[in-house]
Formats: sequence, structure tokens, C-alpha cells
Amino acid sequence: MNLSRVLYLARYYIRAKFFNDKRPILSGMKLTHRCTLTCRQCPYWQRPAPDLSWQKAGELFPFLYKKGIRLLIFEGGEPLLWKDGSKTIHDLVREAKRYFFCVGVTTNGTLPLDVDTDIIWVSIDGLRKTHDALRGKSFDRIIDNIKSSCHAKIFANITINRINAGELPELVRVLAPLVKGITIQFFYPYPESEDLALSWEQRSAVLDQLIKMKKEGYPLTDSVLALQALKDNNWKCEPWMIANVEPDGTFNQGCYLKNRTGDEYPCTLCGFAAHTEISLAYQLHWSAIMAGKEILGIF
Repeated sequence: MNLSRVLYLARYYIRAKFFNDKRPILSGMKLTHRCTLTCRQCPYWQRPAPDLSWQKAGELFPFLYKKGIRLLIFEGGEPLLWKDGSKTIHDLVREAKRYFFCVGVTTNGTLPLDVDTDIIWVSIDGLRKTHDALRGKSFDRIIDNIKSSCHAKIFANITINRINAGELPELVRVLAPLVKGITIQFFYPYPESEDLALSWEQRSAVLDQLIKMKKEGYPLTDSVLALQALKDNNWKCEPWMIANVEPDGTFNQGCYLKNRTGDEYPCTLCGFAAHTEISLAYQLHWSAIMAGKEILGIF
């Protein structure tokens, strides 16, 4: 256990709870909207934008640290594509590790998984036929990249939608021996994407399946408490704990969806289990705290 990190988190909680000093602790950083795939459920490859520059990233790291951020996740598009002159994602990771407890990356897995982040999330959204229908032909390449990677902490992340929901148990069984753990989120409708959302009844049934599999020992790392809460979104969100950075360097504190989607899609549809988990952890639910420890390893 890292005592200095535990003490920081204790001070963070006390300042927020008792002194209303509500700083974010986790930030996503979108490096690029460019991608190697054109996924049906993703809007970002349809939103052309310049990549984040190396200079801007270098300015943002200390800025985010001073804001309270200790957990940084590189995102895209496909963040492993990022390059600025001679600088690559590997340079960004090395620089970020000077500031943050945990540096992660979310990737579609089509490029070699050789980046030295503390954790890699690989998006896999179904068995071969379903995944390839949603994301483009890439399933076999992704599985090969996972198997050939030497990284110690690769997680699969599944975005659950009405197309892949029926095969989740089998997908979990396929992925379980290949990865450190499996996290989930539910599809959220963006203006550019087709409607792939589940009904509340379908969502509840899927979550019951996942809870059962977790209790059977499958490496589903979201807590049972969070999975239960996502059935009807009966959890209290702490949006101030989250921040995000756009490729132009714009910083937003609050929900991942802030300024990223239209007003016609309310936050009541949220399916981001990571938001659920971090909110429950702040509310001192032990299982959510331990899920964060297992996934992020920050203390």
C-alpha cells in the first residue's frame, strides 16, 4: 500500500466533504478524433479536429495536477495514433507519469499494445461477427494484439448495446482468460450514431447476468453495487469528480458528456459504469472503493 497516496485521498475526501472543496480527481484527455475504425456507435471519427499538440499537452499536465487530477486516461479517436513531429504516445505517457498516480489509455486494440501506461483498456464489443459488424473487421487482429502484448494490466471494456447484449455471457467467457479484467458501460446515444440503446428491462436483465457471472468468479471488475445501481440509475452522481480535455486543450469539469452531446439526450440515460463507481466510492461504499483499487491500483 502506498501511504502517501492513501493520505492524499483521505485529505481529498475531507476537503470535499467538509469544506466543499470539490476538485476533480480523474480526467480523460482526448488526444485525437482520428481513428483506425469507423464504429457505428461512436461520433468522434465523424468530428474532424486537429490533434492535441505536444506543447499544449505539456502545459496541461501541471495544470491538471494543480486542479486535483491524479488519474489520467488518454482517449480518442484512437490515442495510439497520436503523433506530433518526432513525439509519439510513448513520449506523452512518460511525461504524464511525472505527475499522476495512474496513467491509462483506452484503445480499439488494432495497433500494438506496447504503450507503458499503468493500464490499457481495449474496446471489444461482441464476438467476432458482432464486433466486426459494429466496428469494422478487427476482432481477430485485436485478440492477436492482446495475446502478443507483454503489458501486465490489459482490461477489456464492453459497450453494451441492443446488438451485442444477447451474447455477453459467451463474450465474457471468451475474454476471461485473455485479460486482467473486464469493465462495462452501456451505449449512450450521440447525434451522429444510430440508436443502439437497450430498454430499461433489457438493461436490467443483462446486469443480472453479469452479476451472476461475477459471483461465479469471472473477472468482471465493476462492483456488484455499481452493476445493481445501473439497472435504473438510482445512484447519486458526483460529476465534479470527473474532468475531460478536448483535442484543442479545452478543459471541462463535470460529466464525460458535458459539451459532447446534444440536449435531447439527458444524463438520466447514463450507462457509464466508471462514473457510477467513482461516485459510490466517494460515498464510502467499500465495494466501489475496492473496485477502484483493483482497476486503477492507486493505493
